[in-house]
Amino acid sequence: MAAFLPLSSTTPMKTTITSLHFSSAFVGNSTKLKENSCQFLPLNVNLKTKQQRRQQGRSLVIVNQAAATAVPAAPVSSVRFRLNNLGPQPGSRKKGKRKGRGIAAGQGNSCGFGMRGQKSRSGPGVRKGFEGGQMPLYRRIPKLRGIAGGMRAGLPKYIPVNIEDIEAAGFQDGDEVSLETLKDKRLINPSGRERKLPLKILGDGELSVKLNIKARSFSTSAKEKLEASGCTLTVLPGRKKWVKPSVAKNLARADEYFAKKRAAAAASEPASA
Repeated sequence: MAAFLPLSSTTPMKTTITSLHFSSAFVGNSTKLKENSCQFLPLNVNLKTKQQRRQQGRSLVIVNQAAATAVPAAPVSSVRFRLNNLGPQPGSRKKGKRKGRGIAAGQGNSCGFGMRGQKSRSGPGVRKGFEGGQMPLYRRIPKLRGIAGGMRAGLPKYIPVNIEDIEAAGFQDGDEVSLETLKDKRLINPSGRERKLPLKILGDGELSVKLNIKARSFSTSAKEKLEASGCTLTVLPGRKKWVKPSVAKNLARADEYFAKKRAAAAASEPASA
């Protein structure tokens, strides 16, 4: 802190300070201090005690004008966000580097593409996985079938349930067996993709009760066993695959033709018998 002689009561308020003596490790000429760099506050001359007068004379208060100047807060805009005034933050979007503008552009003579070769030429370059003509990795690995190989042929198309599972579920005579009742019996708990799959009955096991079974598909052995036990089988219709109108028209004509042919064959059988 700066120290100077205490002011008397007869000292005027505006005092010109020609020389200062700093008790701190200040190196430099104190007479060259700019007037706008620091401000000397006037001292209170109406002090009551000698101790306060002595303490006030030893202290020098310096206030930096730059720190004293309050920075005004940014005004809060009351404009609502709309499609015509939306935009990215300044500095968040930058233009891509323009290569091929000479050595002075900072990209080097070849712009980072090397001297010669396929990758330095214009065009798309080489495809992904290309290894210069040798057998690439995706052709060297073993070939997998089904879902592991990326083919949809390996995905399950039904929720399979065997006859022995239906027997163990505890159905009574005349009960209905469907996808909903099997879920209620906690016999199946499909999740994920299997929730949209239909039901298929397989032929493992035996059935001792007569049930009304509704499913999308039945295996050959399951159909024979269920019909022999007196069960009623109902094949639920599936979602038809979309075909072009021209193909649908040809399929309808083919169904009509074969239906007439089957009717003619059924009519000719009693006559021949």
